[in-house]
Amino acid sequence: MSSEGSPAAARRGAVDASGVRVAVVVARFNADVTDRLLEGALACLSEHGGAAADRDVFHVPGAWELPQAVSWIVQRGQHDAVVTLGCVIRGDTPHFDYVCARANDGLGRIASRARVPVVFGVLTTDTREQALARAAVGPTNKGYEVTLAALDMVRLARDLEGR
Repeated sequence: MSSEGSPAAARRGAVDASGVRVAVVVARFNADVTDRLLEGALACLSEHGGAAADRDVFHVPGAWELPQAVSWIVQRGQHDAVVTLGCVIRGDTPHFDYVCARANDGLGRIASRARVPVVFGVLTTDTREQALARAAVGPTNKGYEVTLAALDMVRLARDLEGR
């Protein structure tokens, strides 16, 4: 696992989440991993002053369903950012490639058109061990890291609106 190049350690505590309404959309598939990613995301929001009332958690069956759910959430316009969490582990068939492509391409299209940040927190790993390492408690938790990125993007969007 690589956290090399991640600004999470330097940005920890540098962003204020108060008043930021965040939707966290998490896949149920590979729940032993995605539940840990969700814990990291919620920890990030709490540590940065985000109120429990300002976060909504939505569950979807798997990574394939993330783009559709995020599309619905963005259309409603009730959140300042959307964090997506999922986990796809390579198997013996090309199914991995299809699911990863759908999640990546679908979320990318939505993010490029959305008026709010949509961040990609879908793990795509070769093994369950790699996925669990990326979802471990602490500074390398990718759920925490992508939520911090979402908060950074909200602040950037607000700064740009003020210019």
